[in-house]
Amino acid sequence: MDLFGVSDRIFCYIPDHYFTEFTMSQSLKDLLQQREALEKAIAEARQNEISAAVAQVRAIVAEYGLTAQDVFPGRAGKAAGAKAGGGKVAAKYRDPATGQTWTGRGKAPKWIDGKSREQFLIA
Repeated sequence: MDLFGVSDRIFCYIPDHYFTEFTMSQSLKDLLQQREALEKAIAEARQNEISAAVAQVRAIVAEYGLTAQDVFPGRAGKAAGAKAGGGKVAAKYRDPATGQTWTGRGKAPKWIDGKSREQFLIA
């Protein structure tokens, strides 16, 4: 016995529903239904929180007159769908015999290789 007249052992109260909620008597089907319901509730709660956050952001943007550039600096062209580099390059040279073109980048085609490129320039 200790000072308060209680045994020296440690006791912990665990409510009964902790033992009955997930018992082995539940079937796989029941557990899958519970999981499906829980996942649906999670998705719904997430959507509600996202909607509230978006509404709050829109209110702040409207209140302060912010633009996308103010909120996301350095992303001005990307919002409009502009690609950063890597676009198609216009052809600089054309073979008059076949009509084939070449941009002047990469390995030279056989029809221009070893010849003066000035005669194939596109005006």
